[in-house]
Amino acid sequence: MPSLKDLRGRIASVKSTQKITSAMKMVAASKLRRAQEAAEAARPYAQRMDRMLSNLARSVSGQVGANTLLAGNGRSDVHLVIAVTANRGLCGGFNGSIARDVRRMVHDLLSKGKTVKILCLGRKGRDQLKRDLNHLIVDTIEDIGRRGVGFHEASSVARRVVGMFQAGEFDVCTVVYNRFQSAISQVVTRQQLIPFPITLVRSLEEERSEALGVCAMYEYEPSEEDILEVLAPRNVAIQVFRALLESNASEQGARMTAMDNATRNAGDMISGLTLTYNRTRQSFITKELIEIISGAEAL
Repeated sequence: MPSLKDLRGRIASVKSTQKITSAMKMVAASKLRRAQEAAEAARPYAQRMDRMLSNLARSVSGQVGANTLLAGNGRSDVHLVIAVTANRGLCGGFNGSIARDVRRMVHDLLSKGKTVKILCLGRKGRDQLKRDLNHLIVDTIEDIGRRGVGFHEASSVARRVVGMFQAGEFDVCTVVYNRFQSAISQVVTRQQLIPFPITLVRSLEEERSEALGVCAMYEYEPSEEDILEVLAPRNVAIQVFRALLESNASEQGARMTAMDNATRNAGDMISGLTLTYNRTRQSFITKELIEIISGAEAL
C-alpha cells in the first residue's frame, strides 16, 4: 500500500498534468477555428482548378508533346509518396493513421514490383516510418507550418516535386494526408498529383446543361498547351497547399479532442487517487486509535 506522502505527490503530479492538457486544449481550439476556415476556403478554388484542368487535359490527351505533368511519361515504375504529418505529437491517432496508410500503400506497390520513394512533410511521419521504411525515405521537411501554413511553403514543396519528376526520379506522385471533416473526425485521403488524374468533375449547372443537351464550347487564348504549361505546375502547388491546410485543421482538431480526453481522464484519476488517499488516511487513523486503546487497556 502506498504511503500518504506518495499519494499526495501523485495527486499533485496529476493535477499539474491536467493544467497542461487543459491549456493545450484551449490553444488547439483557438487555432482550430482559423485552420478550419482556411481549409474550407481553399476547397472551392482547388475543385475549380481540378475541373478546368480536366477539361484542358482531355482536349490535349493523346497528342504528341502533351504536358508530362498531366499525361505522365508513359511509365509507372517509380512512385513517390508524400506523407503529410505533424511536427509534434499529443494529437491522438492523427500521425499514426497516416503512417499506417502509407505503409499499406508502400507494401502494396512493392508487392507489384514497383519502386517506392517517400518524402515526409512533418517530423512525426519520419519518426514512425523510419522503423521499417527508413531505406525508402528520400528526405524530410520539418519547418512547414511552424508559423501558419503559407502558399510559399506549398510552392517550395511543389517546385521540388516537379524538379524531381523532370529529372526522372519518379513516374507517379501521390500525397497522403488527413482531410478535415470535423473536430473529432479526419479522413485519410490519397490524392495523385503527377500525372494529373483526368476525371470528369461536373458541377450542378453542367449536369443540368448536359441533361438538356446543351454543350459549352470554349476557346482558349493562348493555346491549350501554353495554358497548361503554366497551370500544370501551379496546380501541383495548389493541391499541396490544400493538403497542408486540411492536415493542419485536422491536426488541431485531433489535438483538441485528445487533450480534452486527457483532461477528463486526469480528473477521473484525481478523484480515484483522492478516494484512495482518504481511505488510506482513515485506515492509518483507525490503526493508531486501536493501538492507543489497546495500550491503555494493557495498563
